[in-house]
Amino acid sequence: MMVVSGVLFIILFTLLIFMIRTLLKRRSKVFLDADGKRRPTVGFFHPYCNAGGGGERVLWVAIRSLQKKYPSIQCVVYTGDNDATPEQILARARQRFNVVLPGDVHFVYLQSRDWVEASRYPHLTLLGQSLGSLVLGVEALTSLTPDMFIDTMGYAFTLPLFRYLGGCRVAAYVHYPTISTDMLERVTQRVAAHNNAAFISSSPVLSYIKVLYYRLFAAMYGLAGSRSEVVMVNSSWTYDHITSLWQVPSRTHILYPPCNISEFTEIPISLDEKKPKQIISVSQFRPEKDQPLQIRAFSNFLNQQKDKGDRVDYKLVLAGSCRNLEDEGRVTSLRELAKKLGVEDQVNFQLNVPFSELKQLLGNSMISLHTMWNEHFGIGVVEGMAAGAVTLAHDSGGPARDIVVPFNGRPTGLRATDEESYAAAMATIFDMSDEDRYQLRQNARDSLDRFSEEEFDRAFTGLCEPIVDGLGKCCNSC
Repeated sequence: MMVVSGVLFIILFTLLIFMIRTLLKRRSKVFLDADGKRRPTVGFFHPYCNAGGGGERVLWVAIRSLQKKYPSIQCVVYTGDNDATPEQILARARQRFNVVLPGDVHFVYLQSRDWVEASRYPHLTLLGQSLGSLVLGVEALTSLTPDMFIDTMGYAFTLPLFRYLGGCRVAAYVHYPTISTDMLERVTQRVAAHNNAAFISSSPVLSYIKVLYYRLFAAMYGLAGSRSEVVMVNSSWTYDHITSLWQVPSRTHILYPPCNISEFTEIPISLDEKKPKQIISVSQFRPEKDQPLQIRAFSNFLNQQKDKGDRVDYKLVLAGSCRNLEDEGRVTSLRELAKKLGVEDQVNFQLNVPFSELKQLLGNSMISLHTMWNEHFGIGVVEGMAAGAVTLAHDSGGPARDIVVPFNGRPTGLRATDEESYAAAMATIFDMSDEDRYQLRQNARDSLDRFSEEEFDRAFTGLCEPIVDGLGKCCNSC
């Protein structure tokens, strides 16, 4: 009897899935070409497509890559940026990243983006945001069901939703694992961090409970992510974590993000160049970017320069995008920290700067600064190296394993881990001879071909080709 009941359940469940898929396909918007044939649709799930960060650069270059190779496809972006028109979003992509799309993009505006906001979940944030992404995903799926679905922002729980309910081919570009073994290790070792509050790290009981929660979530995350037919990750560090969690190494490929190297390499590097004593940091104002460490390290460095000339010659520029009120609040806190340390006149904030200004800022800076622990990749690090600034990055993650690594047997930059080592590295760079600094900058620039947009175009379209070619055949038979 139990066997019969089980078989009936499977049959009814299968019929339900079939009915839902049929309903979604019938309701979904159809795009036609000039000959009246249905165009295959590729949907990109990126609720913050107008944020202006490295993830958004990947989104727009990926769309451009597909449009160049497959002009017949219709690209769709699922976004929650309801305060911006399609024209404004595309204009920002041109302004911030210098990316111009050869074809048109259809935007699906989602109304439930607050379901994935971290502020909505003061506790169990990872689980809350992931389950919230299902709410957002259902809205996206019922608004427009694509032929192929690509998650480009890290919402792995949407992959089985679109694959099984939507009947879509699915792929993912992973910038950063939602949970990692490093996070588990920090909680296990009871290390306080931005994602492990001090009251938890100081309690053995709470730490044990959190470890159990993390392990359960990691299992759910791995199960969801493994539904992806093609998995693209942005660095060796991310690859290790995703293959460990998702356990589909045969479908997982390292695809470095497209960095706008050619634009920055237009900036000349010369031996006798006289740059101002300026340090620049380019990153979004998020907790994990650790801009407070930058200000503290800069202050520490200045305190060591009291007997070495005028301290006011040194400047720190924090350039980046603010996504929301929370980010603006962080900028306010950073200004207060600079004032508290007595360096407010030497710390300059440049918010939401256009690409032309960013290029100029990088070109006029002697040091490009990065402080995020276990940065998944680090597009800003690559851009600083391409612009001819000496890179000073965190000794972890993508910068340590893929970017700021020896090339032709010579260094391409410096790495540090804490306030003291960053301050010491700043002093080392400023004390270098012009010849040594020139050799370091030139070698760094020479090492960057593997991060070019051209290389990304080739690899991205190649990995998507088996699926996209199949979409065209399917649409032609419809």
